[in-house]
Amino acid sequence: MSDNTASRGPIPLVEMRDVSIAFGGVKAVNHASIDLYPGEVVGLLGHNGAGKSTLIKVLSGAYKRDAGDIYIDGQIVKIDNPRDAKALGIETIYQTLALADNVDAAANLYLGRELQTAWGTLDDIAMESQCRQVMGRLNPNFRRFKDPVRSLSGGQRQSVAIARAIHFNARILIMDEPTAALGPQETAQVAELIKQLKAEGIGIFLISHDIHDVFDLADRVSVMKNGRVVGTAHVRDVTKDEVLGMIIMGKCPPGAIPGPGAVKETVPIAAPATGMGNGQAFP
Repeated sequence: MSDNTASRGPIPLVEMRDVSIAFGGVKAVNHASIDLYPGEVVGLLGHNGAGKSTLIKVLSGAYKRDAGDIYIDGQIVKIDNPRDAKALGIETIYQTLALADNVDAAANLYLGRELQTAWGTLDDIAMESQCRQVMGRLNPNFRRFKDPVRSLSGGQRQSVAIARAIHFNARILIMDEPTAALGPQETAQVAELIKQLKAEGIGIFLISHDIHDVFDLADRVSVMKNGRVVGTAHVRDVTKDEVLGMIIMGKCPPGAIPGPGAVKETVPIAAPATGMGNGQAFP
């Protein structure tokens, strides 16, 4: 978290400090702080309405924050819309993937940013060549370059969506429920894609309701409840039951760094000695 940045040494790729945003007087996010390092996956967990998606939409430029600061590589930045976010290398891969189902992988890769020949026509050859290169980095087994993406498997469709993001120099990926509705084999394929992205130094915020997914894919986990960050921990330092306690009760375990949303533990105060019998206080 931000209070520990100096002691941890490296500068975070992303740092959001004391971010707040309200809708109709209700604070959807209340003084939330999270960070992300290069080549790291941070899982964001919490019930529906906990604030995790709203917080990340502030980073993606979909929502404009009311308060707080965002830093990229240690420098404060302005993110008021998705264009600002994209210019900083922030890309979002939504659960729906936002793919054009009736066209192939290359057309999706360049959707809205199509290459043209000197004669003003679409340069399909150049777009397919670039698509083959980026897909080769991510998923060397991908072969269905001519097929409309509606015919691809869920894992292959994720590959196309991720390729579109990183081809335009994304350094920060926001992945919204990337394995939702995928089978075990396709989930394993997405896990391999994420490992490849990490190896390239790309930082990933992983929004998920699936605690098993987060433990399999993330390096750290941050839990939100009622718009606040309960705490953040390396997955190796906490158990799934402890993280469930963070989600349900807002209780921060010893292995996590508590946030402002953590439930404070109360220490019982012993009653004064009564002088009765052995002189010990009654519980």
